[in-house]
Amino acid sequence: MRRSLRRALWASTVVAVAVAAIPVASAFGAGSVTTQFTASSDWGSGHEVKVTVTNGSDASVATWRIEFDLPAGTTISSFWDADVTRTNNHYVATKKSWAGSIPPGGSQTWGYIGTGAFRAPTNCTINGASCGGGTTPTTAPPTSNPPTTAPPTTPPPTTTPPTSPPPPGGQKLVGYFAQWGVYQRQYFVKNIHTSGSASKLTHILYAFGNVTNGQCAIGDSYADYDMAYTTANSVDGVADTWDAGALRGSFNQLRKLKRMYPNIKVIWSFGGWTWSGGFGQAAQNPTAFANSCYNLVEDPRWADVFDGIDIDWEYPNACGLTCDTSGPNSFKNLISALRTRFGSSALVTAAITADGSSGGKIDAADYAGAVGNLNWLMPMTYDYFGAFSPQGPTAPHSPLTSYTGIPTQGFNSDAAIQKLKSKGVPASKLLLGVGFYGRGWTGVTQSAPGGTATGAAPGTYEAGIEDYKVLKTRCPANGTVGGTAYAYCGNQWWSYDTPATIGGKMSYARTQGLGGAFFWELSGDTTNGELIGAMRGGLG
Repeated sequence: MRRSLRRALWASTVVAVAVAAIPVASAFGAGSVTTQFTASSDWGSGHEVKVTVTNGSDASVATWRIEFDLPAGTTISSFWDADVTRTNNHYVATKKSWAGSIPPGGSQTWGYIGTGAFRAPTNCTINGASCGGGTTPTTAPPTSNPPTTAPPTTPPPTTTPPTSPPPPGGQKLVGYFAQWGVYQRQYFVKNIHTSGSASKLTHILYAFGNVTNGQCAIGDSYADYDMAYTTANSVDGVADTWDAGALRGSFNQLRKLKRMYPNIKVIWSFGGWTWSGGFGQAAQNPTAFANSCYNLVEDPRWADVFDGIDIDWEYPNACGLTCDTSGPNSFKNLISALRTRFGSSALVTAAITADGSSGGKIDAADYAGAVGNLNWLMPMTYDYFGAFSPQGPTAPHSPLTSYTGIPTQGFNSDAAIQKLKSKGVPASKLLLGVGFYGRGWTGVTQSAPGGTATGAAPGTYEAGIEDYKVLKTRCPANGTVGGTAYAYCGNQWWSYDTPATIGGKMSYARTQGLGGAFFWELSGDTTNGELIGAMRGGLG
């Protein structure tokens, strides 16, 4: 899992995504309440739209109702942060009951995923008054050569922080924040806010803490709690101080983010591909390990930042970067000790193998025996195939289902989910994993999966791996297999998820009664949170 993604600090290239703003707005009443439809993404067969209701009047707006028509061939497939009903091509969107009034100068947003290419709504009204409508994009469509200039370093001012509740039905939407992203990648906690992702997340997993000498340990003290943030890269625009005892680094930034978005919970994840070798020793004395983890997570300097602990052991009683022989009960025993020490109110979660093959890694440990002490399990349903097999065969790294010609039976998301359920893991405690990156080969001569290759395709940070935000324009998806997308461009073959395939995966999660979904990791998404928007919309 995430074999290469975790080994080194990534380099950084910022790629901004062009946004086509389609104002469908007019004065409302005596003031100027406006509605703006913004096509933040358009991939031909579908699109994502952000709708902003802005109160330019001098009185609070307690409620709103937007009615509009969509042209033939365009429909809304999923939506969030509003209640939407449809009659033929006519739509009515109303404010959520949990959303407060819009103060003068303030705004509220909602969004949707649409089918077909984006086309501007018509016949738009807000609270019965005309919105205008019939306008054209003020910038070029987002699919045509987006500019490479970086986005503004500070977000536009807002009257109140844009918050939203968890997805309906208690479903979780969990995203990883990688501690090393603050270096060459220049991805800060602030970007979770400016991208709009914070309003969609229920939980953030901070990756990673180390596991060494049988204990939980700091992974990178500078990134975690010492790096001083300037006004430009701080989530709230306030620079860190060097006062004695002041908390800095990502921990302080997460503290600030939680103040802006009170519904978000933050969980400190320990282990990962590189640091899982220490779990074997930890399993020899689970109580001592749990005590060390509690003392670190609940350190008074940052105890308010974290709501629990996540264990990412790759893999108990099986091989990852190193091989573990601690036995099938070691994982269950470790989790039991953590639950005892952290208590019933803390979150205790785990990222686990998604190897659904017969006799594979799921069979090597008692995950069902541990689940009673876990809030949820996250089978890492990605990295099944990739250029770590440099000659191929080419295959999608995150297939939802099996398909004819798949290189290894059981290496797909559905196989992992069904195996875990068959062992007694409740569906409601399983989250489906999504990768915000692709894996690719070069020297490929056929577009269909199953081709041979000569090695790993070049990547910005590492060969064989690339962010979605880069691949979506550099090598656009032109096929699907096993419920995910692939792209063949030149002699390169890449596989990755798109908003459309994520929609299918979220539909699967709902149909299976899963507890939600998670993804690795935030910096791979576009600057306007295209993929997380599709996840949030799909879970709704």
